[in-house]
Amino acid sequence: MFGGIATNLGVESTARAALDLGYDLVFVEDAMAAFTAAEHEASARLDFPRLGTVATVDQVRFVAG
Repeated sequence: MFGGIATNLGVESTARAALDLGYDLVFVEDAMAAFTAAEHEASARLDFPRLGTVATVDQVRFVAG
């Protein structure tokens, strides 16, 4: 599962490396932030769905729970 700062930089580059290594990815959208809302939204809505599953903290908590 991925969370952190900055959504469109550190999180996204780490996720791409993990995907290359064969990991299944889950992006916890409300556990990450970017420098601007637009940057965060672009990664969360356009890029992350192509790489894995986008979820919220509540969704992850329910599954793991």
